[in-house]
Amino acid sequence: MVESLRLQPGSAGHIVYSQLKQQIVSLELPPGTALSEKEVSLSFEVSRTPVRESFVRLAQEDLVVVLPQRGTRVSLIDSELVEEARFMREQLEKAVVRLACESFPEDKLLELERNLSEQSESIEKHDGKHMFELDETFHRILFEGCRKVGTWNVLQQMNAHLNRSRMLWLSADPNWTNLYEQHREIVDAIRRHDADHAEREMQEHLSLIISNLAVLKEKHPDYFK
Repeated sequence: MVESLRLQPGSAGHIVYSQLKQQIVSLELPPGTALSEKEVSLSFEVSRTPVRESFVRLAQEDLVVVLPQRGTRVSLIDSELVEEARFMREQLEKAVVRLACESFPEDKLLELERNLSEQSESIEKHDGKHMFELDETFHRILFEGCRKVGTWNVLQQMNAHLNRSRMLWLSADPNWTNLYEQHREIVDAIRRHDADHAEREMQEHLSLIISNLAVLKEKHPDYFK
């Protein structure tokens, strides 16, 4: 059944799905972009079947919409889904950062420190795509250090609309220093075992995109529902 479609890693369908999703989330394929089975199959040098399978899975995640007589398009960003994903992340990430303040492996702390160094370099180079990837990696390391990788994977299933908003914000706002400083404060709080401070920083950090959402919608009205 369509509802149970799962593309196997390494299959043509999975590769097409993964790359299309990355292009949608990174805004390389902006909201509203028309997608053609024929053009995508030629681009990936595959038959139309894995492309069609990919479109079905992306539609299940609300990343594309199939319109009768009008074809397939990248979905517009849904503000309600952005808020729901932020709410879920906030609840879970506040809990995870409190766990990290109780006990966190030294090797994972070193990974966070290396990540912060790379963030600083990305700020200097103004590399928005890399900064987004580093931000994602920073949060994933927290879950890994608390042995909650499964929880992180579940979050990723809801994150697509939120992540598109975050990418849009990074491209629109040239000042990412505040983002870096919040990450720095979280790491320092973990080292001090200061759970209350870490939780406050995490909540403020995750509220950034919602506080900027109205501005993004005003600047890019064609990107949002």
